[in-house]
Amino acid sequence: MVTKAAIEPVWWLPGVAKRFGCSENDLRRVLFEETGGMYPELVTRSDLEIFLPPIGGQTVYIFGDPRDLANPQVELTARVHDECNGSDVFGSDICTCRPYLTHAIEECIQASQRGGVGLVSYSRKEGRALGEVTKFLVYNARKRQLGGDTADQYFARTECVAGVQDMRFQELMPDVLHWLGVKKIHRLVSMSNMKYDAITGSGIEVGERVNIPDELIPADARVEMDAKVAAGYFTTGALPDADELKKAKGRGL
Repeated sequence: MVTKAAIEPVWWLPGVAKRFGCSENDLRRVLFEETGGMYPELVTRSDLEIFLPPIGGQTVYIFGDPRDLANPQVELTARVHDECNGSDVFGSDICTCRPYLTHAIEECIQASQRGGVGLVSYSRKEGRALGEVTKFLVYNARKRQLGGDTADQYFARTECVAGVQDMRFQELMPDVLHWLGVKKIHRLVSMSNMKYDAITGSGIEVGERVNIPDELIPADARVEMDAKVAAGYFTTGALPDADELKKAKGRGL
């Protein structure tokens, strides 16, 4: 009993501006400028309050009865997953995206078999919303750097290529959960501190956080995992120290 739904983002500009703590005029001006002037109506038609942003949408998979998502008494296992074409589709082992997603699907199925409900929300935010070309440039930089692929240089390589570590904007991410009526996630299959903070900050209660089992982490992805845990990702294990982060664990060229 699996339900799949594709969802497009729709922004009501007065409400978005209020949430961001800025004026609607400032929001319209910034959106107009940051989209290269593609939407002149943002600044010429203040009567148009709805904006369809040129960003990727989401696909949600619901395991069990969709009506149970809004019932906090029914156990909900959920994962909010950001797109990773290289791993999710083509099976690259440089990151944990595919095995973590697969693990989350298994957890959601088990939750529904226990009488609960499972939810996977799949967002189009390829390469930390930097795009796949940028992501592959970062991968190449990591593999070619002196000393090998190490966790202590994981985020630095992204900054060298893209200028920032991450372009994902998680503040609006929980909207789809609220739209589905979610009030409590009993088991959140995610280690991301940014996603956890955004979900709980929006008023959704989170019970247990489920990390990816060590045996599911590919050897080449240990660099990513060590770097993220050191940067604040949730873990039930020990934090890697500075010496551990400097060890080259990624596969060489």
